[in-house]
Amino acid sequence: MSLIAGTTVTLDVAREVSPYGYFLSAGDQDVLLHYTELTGKIKPGDKVEVFLFFDTEDRLAATMKKPYLQLGEMALLEVADIHPRLGCFLEMGLGRQLLLPIRELPDLKELHPKVGDKVFVMMEHDKQGRLRAKLAGEPELAPLAFPAPASWRGQWMKARVYKPLQMGTFVLIEGGVLGFGVIGMIHASERPRLLRLGEEFEARVSHIREDGRVNLSMAQRKEVGRDLDSERLLTFLKERPGGAMPYSDATPPDIIKQRFGISKSAFKRALGKLMKEGLVTQKENWTYLAKPEEESGEPS
Repeated sequence: MSLIAGTTVTLDVAREVSPYGYFLSAGDQDVLLHYTELTGKIKPGDKVEVFLFFDTEDRLAATMKKPYLQLGEMALLEVADIHPRLGCFLEMGLGRQLLLPIRELPDLKELHPKVGDKVFVMMEHDKQGRLRAKLAGEPELAPLAFPAPASWRGQWMKARVYKPLQMGTFVLIEGGVLGFGVIGMIHASERPRLLRLGEEFEARVSHIREDGRVNLSMAQRKEVGRDLDSERLLTFLKERPGGAMPYSDATPPDIIKQRFGISKSAFKRALGKLMKEGLVTQKENWTYLAKPEEESGEPS
C-alpha cells in the first residue's frame, strides 16, 4: 500500500515504541501514530483508521483525529493566522493549520482575508507532496449550488466572498435548510467599500437571473434609503451652527460621497423629500433648516 498525505487509511498497529507512540504498518512502510494523536485506546495487533499528514519536520505521520477535509475535497475553513510572506494558515480540525499560499490571495492587499474570516478551499499537494490549500472557485462551487427561490427577491441574506474583485464581488449566499447555497454577484456600484476574501456580510437580493444566480446590493431600496438618508441629513443640519450646511444639489458627487457616504442621486432624493415636507430650504448652494415661520407660512 502506498501511503499518501491527505488521505484516510486503515493500518495495522505493528508495535509500541515509548515515549513516542505506535508504529503502524502498511506492509512495506511504517508510519508513526504519536501518543498525542490518539483519540482512544489501541494495542499492537489492532487495526486503526488514521489520517496521514506531514509533521513539523516533514515526516509522514498519522492521527486518529478527523480533519475537516481530505485530499481533493472542499471545505469552508477559518483563517487562524496570517503570515505576511507565506499566506494564511487555516484551521483544519487537527490542532494544526493548513497553509493557503500567498500566491492564492488577491494582488490587492485590502482584499486579503482577516483572522476569523472563512474561505472555501480545496486540499492539494505542493511539488514536494506536502499538504496545502487552494482557493475553490466557480468550477468547484457551481455543481453544489442551487437556483435562488423567487421568494428571495428583495430579501436581505448572508453572503460570503469567494472571489473579490475591484469591479465586483462574487459570493455564495447561505442556503440554510435548502442546501449548499446560491452563487451571486455584487457590482462595485452596489457596495459602499471593497469586500475582502472570506468576509461575511449581508446584502439584498436585487435581481434573480434566469440561470438562478442573483445580483445583490448593500443599499436599501430607494424609497427606504431615501427615508433613512433624509433623517440623517436632518439630524446633521440640526447639529450644525445656524442649522446650515455648505452642501446642496450643486455639490459635486465625490464630495457628497466623502462627507455622507451616499451617492449624489441618493443625496438629491433625500434632500428633495425634506424640501417637499418644508423642513429645509436652499440658497446659493447652501441648505438651511426651515425657520418656524417658513414652515407655518405665518409672518413673525
